[in-house]
Amino acid sequence: MTDASELLEKRGFVWFRGALGAAELAGLSKHCDLGSRPGVRPEPVAELLQQLSLGSTVGDLARHVLPSARPVRSVAFNKTESTNWSVPWHQDRVIAVAERHALDGYSNWVRKDTYWHVEPPETVLREMIFARICFDHASAENGTLQLAVGSHEFGTVSASDAKSKAESCALETCQSSPGDVLFIKALTLHRSSSAAKPSQRRALRVDYAGADLPSPLNWAFDRYQTAARGSIGLHPAV
Repeated sequence: MTDASELLEKRGFVWFRGALGAAELAGLSKHCDLGSRPGVRPEPVAELLQQLSLGSTVGDLARHVLPSARPVRSVAFNKTESTNWSVPWHQDRVIAVAERHALDGYSNWVRKDTYWHVEPPETVLREMIFARICFDHASAENGTLQLAVGSHEFGTVSASDAKSKAESCALETCQSSPGDVLFIKALTLHRSSSAAKPSQRRALRVDYAGADLPSPLNWAFDRYQTAARGSIGLHPAV
């Protein structure tokens, strides 16, 4: 049987179906109150970090496919009738860092909420994965995510080339049920269409990194993880 980490490297994604039970989903969803907004960046409070780090179901799965993985950013989404968006084929190539520092290869700085976001060198993104935690049923009808299988192998792809590169690959329509967890290589091309039949479609995306950033840069979540380990006994990121 092919190991999950091998599937991730080959296809750019791997599923863990039914990984989370109702209690775990409820614990995570309370940090993802979007109201009428299509997306929010949940504050990395100690309880949320505990639910995403080593010792939790999601954190242990992340370590299974990416050694030393630790959460470094999170974004919650909900596609409904009033927040029925679409995005074309693209890569998510920004990371959240604690402070802004001039460093070769780091560009397109922008402040979002309480963090600085920046596009790092491709080498950093190659060592990252995104977890997608599914709270609701998702299908093509309600505008679920679609992936270009194996597209992470292209490396950095320009916006003008994203569509043609993606359409040269097999496509994965990410149909899911509550409790499913999907891990995606950071450079995988993906898109999301508007829902033909809108319904609540909540998901929490968690960015995991397997290595530190070059000094003097630090991941935005690092200071929260240090505090959380002291207050609730999180395992250290090693």
